[in-house]
Amino acid sequence: MRPDDWHLTDDVHEFLALAGDFLCSRPALHTTPLTVTEKLRTGGADAEAALFGRLESGGEVRAVFYRLRSRRLTLTTLDPEQADTLAADLAGLGHRLSGVTSDHETATAFAASWQRQTGAVPARDWRARLYRLGTLTPPEPAAEGRGRPASGPDHERLVRWCREFCVDVGEQVSIDAGSWAGTRFADKHFTFWEAPDGTPVSMAGSTSMVGGMIRVDPVYTPARLRGRGYAGAVTVAVSRAALAAGATDVVLFTNPDNPTSNALYQRLGYTPVTYFTGYGFSDAAPKAR
Repeated sequence: MRPDDWHLTDDVHEFLALAGDFLCSRPALHTTPLTVTEKLRTGGADAEAALFGRLESGGEVRAVFYRLRSRRLTLTTLDPEQADTLAADLAGLGHRLSGVTSDHETATAFAASWQRQTGAVPARDWRARLYRLGTLTPPEPAAEGRGRPASGPDHERLVRWCREFCVDVGEQVSIDAGSWAGTRFADKHFTFWEAPDGTPVSMAGSTSMVGGMIRVDPVYTPARLRGRGYAGAVTVAVSRAALAAGATDVVLFTNPDNPTSNALYQRLGYTPVTYFTGYGFSDAAPKAR
């Protein structure tokens, strides 16, 4: 790669020392790179086979990427020319990718470039809409009950509800008591909404704050308890807690094809930022150069 554009490293500490300020400059848009690299930095995730890249121009970082063991590439925003250059460079170096995730335009441009470079056929396998909290607006009337932080005795319910959440959203993750520690939910902070009799009826998780950003994820209400305002109530509870902790950016992702959840979050004060898309790649090897 040319010395004045993409710079690669397998060291997350080196990467964050040079690109951390860039990630923190747009904490809402960079929510996933911020939380993933922080987890790698603190040893909370497996950094084996990780690769990081930063695009520099005029002495400033303009974009970054990371690739973990899964070989899936996550990108910050690139224009089509930058995406094409990166695809050509990675293919030329012999890197293999299982897919790409980014804002819709970037992911689509890179997927097309990767196909031209390698012959790997992209297929969309994820789609989401990113929201950022503006003015928190609790629903009226409020659902009966109260929010409370999850504790040790709640673990069995947390595991079960996270598993049910994954089934609901089509997320292919195996979650049980034995695998919990390796899931993306294990390091979240969870809040339950309890009915007046103390029965948990909904839950919401949130990430630790990184760069002033906290992401709400997941929000789940068992099917038999939906339509009673519990999801809105628990979302307000975790959003309010995030603001009280000093977060400047409170964000969440939704399924853009679910009008109920999108309408709910907008009523609570969340405003749309952009769409994100993921593509999986057929297992084609980069062309020899």
